[in-house]
Amino acid sequence: MKKYLLILGLLLHLGSPVTQAQAKKELTIAFGSCNRQNLPQPMWGAISQDKPDLWIWLGDNIYGDSDDMAVLKAKYDQQLNQPDYKAFRAQTPVIGTWDDHDYGRNDGDKSYGPKKESQQLALDFLQEPAASPRRQQEGIYAAYDYKVGRKKIKVILLDDRYHQDALQKDSTKAYIPNATGDLLGEAQWQWLQQQLATSDADAHIIGSGIQFLAEQHPYEKWANFPAARQRFFALLASTKAKGVLLVSGDRHIGEVAKTTLPGVAYPVYEITSSGLTHSATNNTGEANKYRVGPLVNQKHYGLFRFQQKGKKLLATVQLKGEEGKAFHTEEIEVVE
Repeated sequence: MKKYLLILGLLLHLGSPVTQAQAKKELTIAFGSCNRQNLPQPMWGAISQDKPDLWIWLGDNIYGDSDDMAVLKAKYDQQLNQPDYKAFRAQTPVIGTWDDHDYGRNDGDKSYGPKKESQQLALDFLQEPAASPRRQQEGIYAAYDYKVGRKKIKVILLDDRYHQDALQKDSTKAYIPNATGDLLGEAQWQWLQQQLATSDADAHIIGSGIQFLAEQHPYEKWANFPAARQRFFALLASTKAKGVLLVSGDRHIGEVAKTTLPGVAYPVYEITSSGLTHSATNNTGEANKYRVGPLVNQKHYGLFRFQQKGKKLLATVQLKGEEGKAFHTEEIEVVE
C-alpha cells in the first residue's frame, strides 16, 4: 500500500505525460535561416516575444565557408556567445539542420572533404548529446515528436548536403538540372520512409535547407534534382503521411507556396523563411507559380501556431519582421 501511495504521489507531483500534453492548448514553433554570426542580430528579441516552444534552424546558421575546422569552430562559438542568441537559447529548446555555408562550402555537395568533422561541429552547436545517434550516422538528419492537445506533430529535418550529387552551371551561371542526381543518399531515404510510414502524427513538418517546390529561379533547389524530388513527392503519397508542411531557407527571401500532389489528399504548403540578419532587398519580383501571398524581401523569421479545435488541428503561419510585424499570415487547416 505504501508503494502504491508513493507512486501515486510522484504522478501527482510530476503530472502524467497525457495530462501535460492535454493541458497544452497551443504549440508555437519559430524557424529561420541565413544568419551571419558577425552581423547585428536584432531578431532574437522579436522572436522571444512570441514565446516559442521550439526554435528550428533551417541552415546557414553561421557563415563558416572554410575547410579549416578551427575557423568553423570559432564562428560557431561566436554565434553561441552572441548575447541575444545566448539569452534566447537559455529559454527556448533549439533543433536544426544545416545548409551550405554552415556545412563549410558555398553550394557544397558530397565532395566537401572535411564533412565528417564539420558534422560534429554542427552537432556541438546544436548541443547534441555525445551519445546521440546523429553523431554516428552520415548526415545530420533527425526527427522529433511534439504534442498539442490530443494531436501529435512530427518534425523531420533532412540533410541535403552530405550526400548531394554534383551540379553544373550554364553560361548564365544558372544551375543545370541533374536528371538522375540524388540529394539524400540511400540510408537517409530509407530512414525517411520509415519515419513517415510508421508515424502516428497528425501533422508532419519536413525541413530542408533548400526549397522543395520552387522551379523557376536559377539557384539551388530540389527541382535541380528532378528524380529525387519526384521520389520525395511519391513518398508522401505512398506512406499516406498526414498534414505535411514543408519548411526551407537559403534564399534570403520569405514566401508561402502551395501545390497539390498526386495521391496526396490535401494541398501541401511550403514556408520559406530566410534572412535573419540580411535579406535580398533587391529581389522584388521573382517568379514562383506556387507562391500564395507576397514575396518578403525584408529580414524575418517564420512562426507556426498550432491549436486543436475540436477534432481539427489548425495552423497559423506567419512571416514576421524585427518589430514583430507580420508580413504575411496564412491559416491552414491540417487535413488528416
